[in-house]
Amino acid sequence: MQVPWQDVFEQTRRDFVFILPEAMLACFGLATLLLDFFLTKKEKSWNSLTAMLGVAFSGGALVLMYKMQGQAYAFSNSIIIDPFFIFFGFIFLASTALVILISVKYMEIEKEQHGEYYALMLFATVGMMFLACGNDLIVLFVALETMALSFYVLTGFLRRDRKSNEAALKYVLLGAFSSGILAYGFSILYGISGSTNLIVIANAITERSTRYGHGDVLTILALGTVSAGVFFKIAAVPFHQWAPDVYEGAPTPISAYVSVASKAASFALLLRLFLTVFWPVNLDWVVVMEAVAVLSLTVGTLAAITQSNIKRLLAYSSITQVGYILLGLVASVNSDGTLHERGLQAMAFYLFVYAFFNTGAFAIVILLRHKGVIGDDVDDLNGLIQRNPGAAVLMLIFLLSLAGIPPTAGFFAKLLVFWALIETGHTYLAVLSVLYILPAVYYYFRLVAAMWVKESTDPVRPVISLAQKFAFAAMVMVTLAAGIFPEQFLRFATYSLLIPFGR
Repeated sequence: MQVPWQDVFEQTRRDFVFILPEAMLACFGLATLLLDFFLTKKEKSWNSLTAMLGVAFSGGALVLMYKMQGQAYAFSNSIIIDPFFIFFGFIFLASTALVILISVKYMEIEKEQHGEYYALMLFATVGMMFLACGNDLIVLFVALETMALSFYVLTGFLRRDRKSNEAALKYVLLGAFSSGILAYGFSILYGISGSTNLIVIANAITERSTRYGHGDVLTILALGTVSAGVFFKIAAVPFHQWAPDVYEGAPTPISAYVSVASKAASFALLLRLFLTVFWPVNLDWVVVMEAVAVLSLTVGTLAAITQSNIKRLLAYSSITQVGYILLGLVASVNSDGTLHERGLQAMAFYLFVYAFFNTGAFAIVILLRHKGVIGDDVDDLNGLIQRNPGAAVLMLIFLLSLAGIPPTAGFFAKLLVFWALIETGHTYLAVLSVLYILPAVYYYFRLVAAMWVKESTDPVRPVISLAQKFAFAAMVMVTLAAGIFPEQFLRFATYSLLIPFGR
């Protein structure tokens, strides 16, 4: 039956309110590009204020949605507004705000203070938001590419830096390859169901698993190709090769942004797909998750030990953290195939606090950057306790959290993962993952030893700008508060699970 165009426009007008956070970001991104033409070189830093206003307005729209009860579908069920989307939306906006704050001084030093830098960050956030609320394969793929294309440009934003150019080229080539694999997996899902809607696809896979059991070739092929595409985006082993080069070559604020916001968005995509579309075959994919998690822990830990570049070390550390988060997904499935919410709760809590303490570690690296010194080698941390005691203490707190040592947020995040693993009968994985903390302490405390024990030959004392002070205050408060008083943060993580996923 043909629907009158007046009804289509009326329905679109009513649905527009459900994409208000994304619309705000897009509008302020365009406004940043426009206003950049009217600013002199000395005024270019004001672009960051326009971007922050975009984040603030988008956050306001998200708060209004937070007050909604239950879930709502819009645009012919292609997007879904639920607590899961709102939770991840706050992570994306918080990450974007923090990176904007720590970028201002860095981009002034690099003499790359352009409006498109901040506009691209807002456009990347638009893609992330749609990744969290997408209920349709087309929406998810377009959102993923919107995010990815923005990051490709941001990675190579230091146009006169060969490392930045090389990192961007590697990121584009490997990213295009992974997107192709993911698109192939999506095409199989469409072929299975005849629809791009996630719920329809999940029903079709349920029917096929009932008819063919666990040996359905099409379902296994779709699961394998989609998994490969998503594993690249989260930098899980063996699809992690791009991460160290991209983290090292990209502008340091973008390295932080890729490590937290992009990772959180990719995990949102993974959860949407695996807890809806592939939930009927969860006992199949949970074995894959176990293997990938252990490989990520092993490779990330062993490679980080040998690094002399802080950004590469944090890249391999990020791969290790992916292993811990994936173990939370493993713990979300009971032995009988039912949903275990503690595992998802651990994942949500981990992703939220990780955005703060990992960005904090990169922010300290940014402080070391000054004229003539890149500041991303371990030796550049030497004597930081004498040059800037506050920065040394902050870095110690962030490293303790990355290692999982109390009383930090990282400790409680890992504790939740171990707890969920034991409850679901994966005791051996819990014990193994605890053991990986020991070498992690070693390579993190190499940085601590450089800051607190070694003498520095660099006479320059790092200065924390006003914008960076606001960012550091937020990051250290969350890192410590979530470790000492985790109840409120745990309640917020639990909020994201109010709409059950498992079918």
